[in-house]
Amino acid sequence: MTAVTQKRKPTDKSDAVFDRELEELPQDLRWREWMGRVEAALFASATPVGREDLEGLVGQGVSVEMLIDDIQAELTGRPYELVQVGHGVSGSGWMFRTLTQFAEAIKAAADLGHQTLAFTEMEMGVLCAIAYHQPIDRAGLKDIFGKDISRDLLARLRFKDLIASGPRSPRSGAPHTFVTTETFLATFDLQTLRDLPELELSTSSVAIVGDV
Repeated sequence: MTAVTQKRKPTDKSDAVFDRELEELPQDLRWREWMGRVEAALFASATPVGREDLEGLVGQGVSVEMLIDDIQAELTGRPYELVQVGHGVSGSGWMFRTLTQFAEAIKAAADLGHQTLAFTEMEMGVLCAIAYHQPIDRAGLKDIFGKDISRDLLARLRFKDLIASGPRSPRSGAPHTFVTTETFLATFDLQTLRDLPELELSTSSVAIVGDV
């Protein structure tokens, strides 16, 4: 009688199901593992990570906010912090951010400031106008600066992920409007648009920017 030996197929790791629940671990180790997953995901991301994405890393019903609180508590004395950026259910997320007191040291060591905040005066003026008057279309920007704002300039701000398309304007032809993004908030160390400083523009200052 001939014995037939069946070869076992090698396990394909790509078919493995991601274990969110970690039921085989004690509760305290389970919580530490969830904290590590959330922290790793945030550390690896250059942009804010939303609640829905983080919930996919932990057990059903686990509070992301409580995990964030515990991670933040362990960051005491570190040169960076974990902050919530944005507002609203869909627009909110968390990210790591260097403490402002170390900004000059970072610029001196790596010149990161010039890499991330390289704006012409006109670009900064248009970005500020959009931030304070959003949603605003090109016609609205023309009303502020007294001239047409080039599509190339707006494209550069889009490329930096600082502005995006907003709702259609009620003007004739329903042109697209512009709004700021979550990246804008993170870049300028803001949690929400309510954190924008009070606007103080004189006619002369707008004219100066408009002439650039």
